[in-house]
Amino acid sequence: MSILFSPLRLGELTLANRIFMAPLTRCRANHLRIPTPSMRKYYADRASAGLIITEATSVSPMGVGYPNTPGIWSQQQIDAWGDITDAVHQNGGKIILQLWHVGRISDPVYLQNATPLAPSAIAANGYVNLLRPYKHYVVPHELSQEEVHRVINEFTVAAINAKSAKFDGIEIHGANGYLLDQFLQDVSNNRSDNYGGSIENRARFMLEVTDRVVEIWGATRVGMHLSPRGDYNSMGGSNLFETFTYVTKELGKRNLAFICVREPNQDVNLHAHLKTTFGGGYIANQGFTQMTAEKIITSGASDAVAFGKMFISNPDLPQRFFMNYPLMNPDPLTFYVGGENGYNDYSTYC
Repeated sequence: MSILFSPLRLGELTLANRIFMAPLTRCRANHLRIPTPSMRKYYADRASAGLIITEATSVSPMGVGYPNTPGIWSQQQIDAWGDITDAVHQNGGKIILQLWHVGRISDPVYLQNATPLAPSAIAANGYVNLLRPYKHYVVPHELSQEEVHRVINEFTVAAINAKSAKFDGIEIHGANGYLLDQFLQDVSNNRSDNYGGSIENRARFMLEVTDRVVEIWGATRVGMHLSPRGDYNSMGGSNLFETFTYVTKELGKRNLAFICVREPNQDVNLHAHLKTTFGGGYIANQGFTQMTAEKIITSGASDAVAFGKMFISNPDLPQRFFMNYPLMNPDPLTFYVGGENGYNDYSTYC
């Protein structure tokens, strides 16, 4: 039997297989950023994943940067997410919530005309996500230390709310050029206080958020999402290898359940190095097939693999792998448009 179907324990999470569902923004919440019944079906249909990591979910109204992405700050959002976790659990699955703050990767149109927040007043390159006509990112507001602590409190409250919504754990979104990653890399952080300058200072915000979430959940139900290549949303700091080596060591000292690392599946990659420096459960993500997933797990460089686009169009992906059934291809034009088309109209094989 393929190693993908062997059980796995990450912290307190006992998981049936190593085929995880990666977090995928789909823009199917309603205008109040409340999860919908369509989302309940979407996640419940994918409960055969060893672990579902939800789409990125904002910790506050100032943490959003896309249309119709869900939040976890209101009671209505908590209740709606609770319906989703109930459905996943009824189908035998495990589901954790990814906590998110986009930082500067936003626009006043998404923030009731407020200016996006960031570690420094440095605008990202490119255009605001899904906004038409195209618009460049604005120069963000540099957070004061008091405001930094306020955002940390928002992550804390979101972690409490996720427990009320009956999730199995938390993944903190520290990747892809969003707020935690913006603090971490010197391309977006030129602060001179204790949240900027040295690697230790730039990592402080991420680690303080982690410590607060761990206080709520315990380390054995908390993970971190990282993207050490700095290849998304105008990232790419000057010392990425040293930065992420330090971060993974510090997260390892905290005995987190896992880290999930978005790192290209290519001949030269950082998975083995980061797994060693972290020392705990490790999930590889980006560009894997069934064969390459089996290879990296067998090699010892990862414990599981998170699949993204494959799970969009194949809700029964583990069964398809197990039975060697053909895979359906997703339609990228339907990724973020709302509605059932390209969302809940992909069928299982049997």
